[in-house]
Amino acid sequence: MRVLVTGGAGFIGSHVVDVLAEHGHEPVVFDVAADVGADVRDPEAVVRALDGVDAVCHQAAMVGLGTGFGDAAEYVSRNDLGTAVLLAAMAEAGVRRLVLAGSMVVYGEGRYECGRHGVVRPGARDVADLAAGCFEPLCPRCGSELSPGLVGEDAPTDPRNVYATTKLAQEHLAAAWARATGGTAVSLRYHNVYGPRMPQDTPYAGVASFFRSALARGEAPRVFEDGRQRRDFVHVRDVAEANVAVLEAGTAQGVLTAYNTGSGEPHTVGDMARALAAAYGGPDPVVTGEYRLGDVRHITADSSRLRAELGWKPEVGFAEGMREFARSGMRGS
Repeated sequence: MRVLVTGGAGFIGSHVVDVLAEHGHEPVVFDVAADVGADVRDPEAVVRALDGVDAVCHQAAMVGLGTGFGDAAEYVSRNDLGTAVLLAAMAEAGVRRLVLAGSMVVYGEGRYECGRHGVVRPGARDVADLAAGCFEPLCPRCGSELSPGLVGEDAPTDPRNVYATTKLAQEHLAAAWARATGGTAVSLRYHNVYGPRMPQDTPYAGVASFFRSALARGEAPRVFEDGRQRRDFVHVRDVAEANVAVLEAGTAQGVLTAYNTGSGEPHTVGDMARALAAAYGGPDPVVTGEYRLGDVRHITADSSRLRAELGWKPEVGFAEGMREFARSGMRGS
């Protein structure tokens, strides 16, 4: 299968390219950072790249929480306009297979259960509470403490920042494309992806990247809030394998299918910082109590649907992955 990988020179995209080749497919890299730069918002460049292509893995995106609302137009341009240009060109070229790099950020906060009221959806956290060090969301009905759990694909979406909003819009665009063309569209909702080739020292990188960059400078990783926020850290090779599993499977036509793509083993951000620091040889992390507006407290995946329907499962365990990441190179290093 000849597969166009947008963002194929980037962190996740480059691993998708590698795994495609390992499985006997022919990856075609399309990336602004490639030797011949190509922007997914350029219709002519996209049309040329789609020549002879059987499927597309759409990894190109502006990622991360961002630095404020001032970059909203850039996020929308790169993520949503870029996706619209790509899908329009695919419709014209007759390419009918799409794998989209989705994200768990479309859910907002994860799944919470109140002892009195069952599953509830807490609203955005209050600035005054965060400033006072009260980080846990409370039941919106009775104010009681909540128990976090695994979020499934059928959970309501509730994006909490500009990046998250653009990722959900990408899914809506892909769903509309699938209905209009009869194509197959799958969104892999990535959780916290980490591993070799992560970019360093950028506001758009993940928390694992920040911690690894600090360690490389001989500095202690700075952990926000109290370090107890739960995430699902999934290795980039496992994510790349999920992309190939989707391409090689038969999926429904005319609709968008979403799959959570995580390790299935929740860990706190503090756990991750300590594991990474120990594997690197220190220094130990520091819990700062700082916070970022737009961050959510707990978001962890139920990835059982992807396992059951496509036979995918993560192969890189947390401890093994953190040891490898501590030793690996990063983009820009």
